[in-house]
Amino acid sequence: MTSPEPPAPLDKLSPAYPARAAWGTATSLRAWQAEAIGQYFTTDPQDFLAVATPGAGKTTFALTIAAELLARRVVDRITVVAPTEHLKTQWAQAAAKVGIPIDPAYSGGKGRTSGDFVGIAVTYAGVAANPLAMRIRTERFKTLVILDEIHHAGDALSWGDAVREAFEPARRRLALTGTPFRSDINPIPFVTYEPGGDGIPRSRADYGYGYGHALRDHVVRPVLFWAYGGDLQWRTRAGDEVTARLGEPLTKDMAAQALRTALDPGGSWISSVLEAADKRLSEVRKNVPDAGGLVIASDQDSARAYAAVLATIAGEKPTVVLSDEKAASKKIEKFAGDTSRWMVAVRMVSEGVDVPRLAVGVYATNTGTPLFFAQAIGRFVRSRGRGETASIFLPSSPSLLGFASEMEVERDHVLGRKITDEGDIFAAEDAMMQRAQAGEAASAELEAVPFEALGSSATFAHVLYDGAEFGHAGEVHVGSEEEMDFLGIPGLLEPDQVRSLLQNRQKQRRERQASAASRAAAEVDVVAPREDPDVAAHERLGILRRELNGLVAAWNHRTGQPHGVTHAALRKECGGPAAAVATSEQLQARIDRLREWAAKKSS
Repeated sequence: MTSPEPPAPLDKLSPAYPARAAWGTATSLRAWQAEAIGQYFTTDPQDFLAVATPGAGKTTFALTIAAELLARRVVDRITVVAPTEHLKTQWAQAAAKVGIPIDPAYSGGKGRTSGDFVGIAVTYAGVAANPLAMRIRTERFKTLVILDEIHHAGDALSWGDAVREAFEPARRRLALTGTPFRSDINPIPFVTYEPGGDGIPRSRADYGYGYGHALRDHVVRPVLFWAYGGDLQWRTRAGDEVTARLGEPLTKDMAAQALRTALDPGGSWISSVLEAADKRLSEVRKNVPDAGGLVIASDQDSARAYAAVLATIAGEKPTVVLSDEKAASKKIEKFAGDTSRWMVAVRMVSEGVDVPRLAVGVYATNTGTPLFFAQAIGRFVRSRGRGETASIFLPSSPSLLGFASEMEVERDHVLGRKITDEGDIFAAEDAMMQRAQAGEAASAELEAVPFEALGSSATFAHVLYDGAEFGHAGEVHVGSEEEMDFLGIPGLLEPDQVRSLLQNRQKQRRERQASAASRAAAEVDVVAPREDPDVAAHERLGILRRELNGLVAAWNHRTGQPHGVTHAALRKECGGPAAAVATSEQLQARIDRLREWAAKKSS
């Protein structure tokens, strides 16, 4: 077979394929892409690992290198390895735009492919099914292997071994990832590990481009997280009825059951949050008419139920995407190109899938690992035009809020890490990710847990942006004026404008409340009390303690400072006894002080 002709010029491929480039970027390549490509050809490596935040343009980066290597005759074939079947097609479409024909339907048992193709696209599972066939093909040609989301090669030892066996003979290997590496100890093939200060090996990226850097470059959108708490009730198998509040410190089992109760399709919590998310989407669409929303569900039954609720709320039937449907990829492509409001899916769109118009998301899944969370949020950060923002609605869970506040943290893959603390955010990642990757059906393990949802209600807690919290004191009911203070912020804002507007909304609301209290006091010729006279003292104290504990938990996830140390520091600065016996004024002072700390740290 003759060598393929050099690929077409790259001017047909946008840096943000399949969307247009972000405002202010060069017409050809973004600055980070040009820098990384320059580094690649300067070092001329066999293996290169690029870690870049979702939405930064890793596809364009990789295909630019592929085109240049083909033009220089360094390689004559391309093999792309992707996590899912849908992404194989997406890579083939992107490569076609730069004149690199790739066969997305290739399989190891097929052996040969049409002479019209310069490359193939396969999945990690496909490689593991027949690594010898892939090795033979790799040996026959001068091959560049592009390993998309390389962390999947560590999903199981057998997958990693298969990837190593299949592509060890490759002339060049280009590994890509946009999310934190897994926390297990399975080494990822073709990734370099170096000992850290503690002597434990850690992965070393050849080039890194994190979310914080990309946000400053206007390559990705700023993300606002809308946290919702609420009262929850469920019954155990023994017949005991349990009541808890979402967001309060709970045992591991109770926290899992509280989250399941909140996400129960028949409860009020999820319907209230979906309604709030739809209101937010309407506000965004005033400035971005084609903005769309995505609900990520735990299983197929929940996805269908959420879609039915959304159809009533939005007056429009959502697109439901289930991975076992043959038309799943076509549904995603259709939604990406039209102007409909909502799509509901399980894990089909959690990683790699590009729907650039997604602007509002609802994280309604009980999969709560750092890796899955980062993959899911990555679907919303891709920037198309300057000023666009992303809004993610999620349960007021300390672990999820911790992940949200750490979006800018860059993580390496650590080998030999001992996991002994059940409170460690990484402790359950391996098992949970295996469940998430195995399928979308409800987990038999979870179904066996003694649990029955009885009821739920939602309250707006706060907006989390850049690690700082913005909201109103006390409970804020869904549909209230206080909630709309934040749901109604414009859909087009610069990152610095987001913070200023959130601060102003919070300040204006406090001033209105203070003014109303002053007028009421003047009418009765008395000094207005700080407390709402309609709220009993014990109820107000309970509200303030819960708010303080939630803020302390978020501060712990952000800084690593133990809860007790934070409470002691607040008592030292603000005075007064322990929170359990503090007055409402003392609790409010500590809440205000902790918010000041968060704002200063973010600034």
